[in-house]
Amino acid sequence: MEKKQIGQHISHLFNEEIESIRNKVLIMGGLVEQQTIDAVEAVVLGNIELAETVVQNDKTVNALEQEIDADCLLIIAKRQPAAFDLRLLIGISKTITDLERIGDQATRIAEMAFKLEETNRGLSEFRELKHISELVRTILHDALDVFARLDIESSVEILARDKEVDQEYVSVFRQLTLSMMEDSHNIKRALNIMTVIRSLERIADHACNVCDYVIYAVKGEDVRHMQEDEIKQVVLGKGAGNK
Repeated sequence: MEKKQIGQHISHLFNEEIESIRNKVLIMGGLVEQQTIDAVEAVVLGNIELAETVVQNDKTVNALEQEIDADCLLIIAKRQPAAFDLRLLIGISKTITDLERIGDQATRIAEMAFKLEETNRGLSEFRELKHISELVRTILHDALDVFARLDIESSVEILARDKEVDQEYVSVFRQLTLSMMEDSHNIKRALNIMTVIRSLERIADHACNVCDYVIYAVKGEDVRHMQEDEIKQVVLGKGAGNK
């Protein structure tokens, strides 16, 4: 009886430790989501102070990544988790790497605000960024929600939406290329906006990676290089299965 109580106590502590780590990931996710929103707003509005805030906040994101990574390594060494718990910790370790890279891309966008403010001078509303930034922001927000709820069904839907971002990226890229061909004065501005949309497209890719890791944690299947129909099969229960 005493042994059972000790086991329950250890299990309770273990669950608390994992939940603490997951909460830190969500805090980190909230930070990079806000970075992304603020970075685009800084570009569109020419808000240099906001851009500087995004750049400064990247230090906090980097520190969180290191802290969470250390927590994961400690709990693996101390608790020696197996099956789902181990996969979840591995998925978390990979997730924070992608979140850190999202922060880097948001910082890159914010840095473009400085350059675009010099060349734009309020002459454009940056309509090119409106649709793609909304698509990316929604995918990122939903990916973080998927992580919070370990919702593999929604993961599949988000992964499918990444095609919309890719299509919009190509469309805007062509528009900017045409604007440069039509007027050489547009070249500097167009190149800077190309950097912004490239970063936005990469943010969507990193967000989709988070969905891949959730599926891995729940189903035990690495779906990163699978086609959409193959991922659906895994999620519907035809993959490795939860062990």
